[in-house]
Amino acid sequence: MDPLVLLAVGLASVLGGILLLRLHPFIALILAALLVSALTPESGIRRFAESKKMSDKETETIVKQTIGKRVATALGGTATKVGILIALAAIIGQCMLESGAADRIVRGFISGFGEARAGLAFALAGFLLGIPVYFDTVFFLMIPLAKSLALRTGKNYCLYILAVIAGGSISHSLVPPTPGPLLVAGELGVSMGDMIIAGFLIGGVASTAGYLYARWFNRTFDLPVREAAPGQLDELRALADKDVKELPGLVSALAPIVLPVLFVTFQTVLGSPFGKEISGDWPKTLLEIFRTLGDPVVALAIAAAFAMTLLAQQKRGGSRDVMESIPGALKDAGVIILITSAGGAFGGILQQTGIGPRLQEVTGGMTIGLLPLAWFITAVVRVAQGSATVAMITAVGIVGGVATPETLGFSPVYLAVAIGCGSKMLPWFNDSGFWVVCKMSGFTERETLKSFTPLLSIMGFTGLLATMVLAKLWPQL
Repeated sequence: MDPLVLLAVGLASVLGGILLLRLHPFIALILAALLVSALTPESGIRRFAESKKMSDKETETIVKQTIGKRVATALGGTATKVGILIALAAIIGQCMLESGAADRIVRGFISGFGEARAGLAFALAGFLLGIPVYFDTVFFLMIPLAKSLALRTGKNYCLYILAVIAGGSISHSLVPPTPGPLLVAGELGVSMGDMIIAGFLIGGVASTAGYLYARWFNRTFDLPVREAAPGQLDELRALADKDVKELPGLVSALAPIVLPVLFVTFQTVLGSPFGKEISGDWPKTLLEIFRTLGDPVVALAIAAAFAMTLLAQQKRGGSRDVMESIPGALKDAGVIILITSAGGAFGGILQQTGIGPRLQEVTGGMTIGLLPLAWFITAVVRVAQGSATVAMITAVGIVGGVATPETLGFSPVYLAVAIGCGSKMLPWFNDSGFWVVCKMSGFTERETLKSFTPLLSIMGFTGLLATMVLAKLWPQL
């Protein structure tokens, strides 16, 4: 069976399962993987193995595996790449919320920039918090401060709300260790350090475009502060007026985010030709220490330990109180790990159909054109089923088979970022983030469609353009 037909079958199975049968994404992805695996001929597997330059022994191992074994192996491989990282990121995010570290970061930025530039402060704080914390949670955290400031100044409510979205939503899809970019980077063989660097670069450009749109929208549409529920404004005022002395210091609050980013990025720089040149005379022991600290698992483990220590200091109740906060975070992380791993299994099985070589035949060899294709596929899946993470998982499974520096002509990190940008396109009623913004901000559905939907779409399209320009000017990041 032609790999393109198998691709269509797999995509229809995932979307049909989620949209029509209302299946949980994990179940839909696993069933689709099993179906595609069952329909994949041996010739497709051999073609895939040949494109990956596998040995005869490795090829025969895959060919002789049962349908279920191939799916389980692909799922296990993805879980190995991202499982621990997602769990540690969940712990960091939960501890930052409960210790007040996230709140302190937002207040620190607002204080540093001043009320005149509060919108920019909200965007920057949202971008940073979107790295370890899920976007919905970032929005829940920051909206009390946005509403309180808008009530005090009597203006710029739309700017504050949209600035939070412009910052938090884009970093959530481009900068690890959030699940989407973490999985995509792993599937494309991109190091976490390269993904962080590219995510910051492209995310900064996209977020700037979103912030400019937020400023225009705020000048054009003067929407008032509204209660999302009766009496909520009084509660929000009380939360936003909490004494800053009750919160951690700004440096301590930033540490769980900044430390792993610095460690991993520094390791990436050391591994580059430039880094090898400047570190050539360094003691071997020192280099090993830096490489160990820059390992993503080690870096996030250190950050998690720091975040838990900070929470213990704020609660003043010792490790027992801290441990009470962890199960909830791990429960949420477990679901994300399962979905992400199932998506990796689906993508792995799609690659075994020989879809990579087949796509190269159809297009005559892909270079820069694969970036808008991957972006478009992600956008279509995103619009169809609402989840940015599922859209990224599906897209990387489709295009991952041809994502090597040799076939692309540029670093696969650009493909990963293009997929992340595609996941921002046209959010509407089937997107949970749409309803979080709508209900918590007090916007009507029409107002949310006029503000939230264009904002994310502008960032997604701008991010694609920036990615294509960088891929052309700086092929190997």
